[in-house]
Amino acid sequence: MQRRTFTLAALSAPSLALAHHGWSSFDQERPIYLEGKVSKVRWRNPHAELELEVASGLKLPADLASRSVPAQSAPVDAKAILSKAVVPRRTDRKWEIELAPLTRMEAWKVAEIKRGAQLALVGFTLPEEKGEAVLRVEYLFVDGKAYALRSSPA
Repeated sequence: MQRRTFTLAALSAPSLALAHHGWSSFDQERPIYLEGKVSKVRWRNPHAELELEVASGLKLPADLASRSVPAQSAPVDAKAILSKAVVPRRTDRKWEIELAPLTRMEAWKVAEIKRGAQLALVGFTLPEEKGEAVLRVEYLFVDGKAYALRSSPA
């Protein structure tokens, strides 16, 4: 009986259980490009999170594949990721954005992102874009700067 009570209690309060996805949950073969305005910010660990309002008619910037991004300690092929980036097939206007842990954001010297900020991102979503509209960020473009968020600066 206690187990069923716990399960029912957990199901009745879904807002208390925040989703956290490991890298293995995401389709790393299909990078997604998003840009828009930040509508919510949760600047805390286990990683900073944003809610991004994406404008309709999203298109890839012509210069995306040639953008310069900083080197990071993980062996990541930035050029290949940026070259393969596509806009999402799904039409959600609001996306949950998962950034790096705060210690890594500080290592990159990313200023705390505020509500209303405009930014662009390249990252990964769930396989076949099923489930939640969530993006785990690989590259963050904000205030004219690029940040690589998978690992620490090289």
